[in-house]
Amino acid sequence: LDEAQSIAVIEKALDLGVTLIDTADVYPMTTTGTSEEIIGKALGKARADVVLATKFGMDMGNERHGGSRHYIMAAVEDSLRRLRTDWIDLYYLHQPDPRTPIEETLRALDDLVRQGKVRYIGCSNFAGWRTVEATYLARELGTNAFICSQEHYSLLAREVEREVVPALEAYGLGLLPF
Repeated sequence: LDEAQSIAVIEKALDLGVTLIDTADVYPMTTTGTSEEIIGKALGKARADVVLATKFGMDMGNERHGGSRHYIMAAVEDSLRRLRTDWIDLYYLHQPDPRTPIEETLRALDDLVRQGKVRYIGCSNFAGWRTVEATYLARELGTNAFICSQEHYSLLAREVEREVVPALEAYGLGLLPF
């Protein structure tokens, strides 16, 4: 769809009661950031009436990506500008960053929550053990923790079920509501 058609779809969805919009800074992959820009234009005054989620961390085509503090602080400002908002309701780390310690990522995201730029944080495309590790570390560090995990999960892709419970047990956490 072009921009005008996309805005019409979003406006119709809002009229029909949709209250969650989920995107990412890399969508669509061919023109990164465009999805956030269109959503920002479409929401206008309705911004306060929706839960707005976006993701960061994947390569934006300019070697900028990851979970480092430096990147996160730049990425959130870019997303806020494109989305035409002062806050993001749910900010996801789109994929694990093997180059950056998760502690650095969690501390940076915690700072964004404390600053009011982000309300909640989540992760996406994490193995179960990584989600559990991040939950455990957030508890140990006293930072905000991921409140959700968006994974590839369907009747055909059920790996998440096989790895989460053993990972929780390995950290002595039991089942957690996240």
